[in-house]
Amino acid sequence: MALRVLVADDSSVFRRAITDALTGIPDVQVVGSAPNGKIALQKVLDLKPDLLTLDMEMPEMDGLAVLDALKKAGSTTSVMVISAVTLRGGRLTMQALEKGAFDFLTKPQGKDAAESKAMMVRELAPRLRALAHRRQIRDILRPGGPASPAPGSSALATSASASPPGIARPIASRPEIVLIGVSTGGPAALARLLPLLPKELGVPIAVVQHMPPIFTQSLAESLSSKCSLRVREAAEGDRLEPGLVLIAPGGRHMRLASCADAIARVQITDDPPENNCRPAVDYLFRSAANSLPGRAMAVILTGMGNDGTLGLRLLKRHGCFTIAQDEASSVVFGMPKAAIEASVVDLVLPLDAIAARILATVKGRGS
Repeated sequence: MALRVLVADDSSVFRRAITDALTGIPDVQVVGSAPNGKIALQKVLDLKPDLLTLDMEMPEMDGLAVLDALKKAGSTTSVMVISAVTLRGGRLTMQALEKGAFDFLTKPQGKDAAESKAMMVRELAPRLRALAHRRQIRDILRPGGPASPAPGSSALATSASASPPGIARPIASRPEIVLIGVSTGGPAALARLLPLLPKELGVPIAVVQHMPPIFTQSLAESLSSKCSLRVREAAEGDRLEPGLVLIAPGGRHMRLASCADAIARVQITDDPPENNCRPAVDYLFRSAANSLPGRAMAVILTGMGNDGTLGLRLLKRHGCFTIAQDEASSVVFGMPKAAIEASVVDLVLPLDAIAARILATVKGRGS
C-alpha cells in the first residue's frame, strides 16, 4: 500500500519541488498540498495522510502550532520537517523534533531544479522506507493490532544478547567515558535520556548525532536547557571533563585522542564520510577503542543504517560494555538492529531504562 503524503509549504516553488520529488519515489502517493499551517491542519484531519511534510515558517499557523494542534487532536499522521538551513531554522527544527516530528530534511540548494529534485529524492527515499516500516511495527504493537505477539514472547522485549565467542562480556573496568551514537529520532531520544543523568555522573559523554552543520549547535543549546549536565557542541582541543556532554559538530567528524597529560582531548576533522555519514558513529567509537582501550561504555540509539556496528566490535574486543535501544522505543530500528545482529551488544533496553543502566555501570553497580 502506498504511503500517503500531504505537502505543506508557503512557497509554491517548494511545494512543487517537494511534490515532484515525492512523485518520483515508488509506493508514495501525494494526496494534497497546503500553502499555510491552518489549511494543512484541516487537510490532515480530513484526508488522514500517513505523512505531512511541514515547513516551519508559514502564515496563519506556523509549523510548531500545527504540531501542537495535531497532538491535541490525537492525529496519527507522522510529520517530517522541511527546514531552512539557518540558525533560526535549526532551532525551530529541534523544537519540532522534540514535539514528535519523525525527522527533518533541509531545503535543497542544488544549482538547478533537476539537481535539487535528485537531492530530495536521495534524502527522502530512505526516510520514507523507514517511516513505512515504523508504521507497520506500530500497528503490530498496538493492542489488538494484527499478529500481536503473546505476552513474554516478543523479540522486542528487554533482553541481554548472547556474547559471541571470543568477545568478553564482563566489563574490564568502570568506564571513564560514555559514548552515544544516534541518528533518526535522535533529538527526541537524547532529550529523554540525558536529563535523567545527574550532574554528579562523574564521567564525560561524547555524542555523534547524524546532522548537517548548524543543527548540532541548536541541538546542544536545546539539550543544555533541559539537563543538569553541561551540554555543548564539541570544538577542536576540548578536554573530556566529568559532567560534560560534547556533541560532534554537524558535517564534521569527532575523535578522541590521548594526550601527554593523560586527559583525552577532542579532535575535529574533515576526513571522508563513513557509512555515508559525517559525523560518523564508527569514527568516534573506533578512536575511543584505540585511545581509551577498555575504559569506555557505548550506547547505540535509534537511527537508519548500520553506523556504529564496526566501532562497537572494536570496543567489545577491549571488554567495553555496550547497550542498544530496543525496537519498540526506536523511531527507526536500523543502527541498534545492525549492532544486535552482529552480536556486539550486551544489553537491549527501552529508551527510558538506559539512563539508569548507564549510571549503574559508571558507578560500578552493573556488569
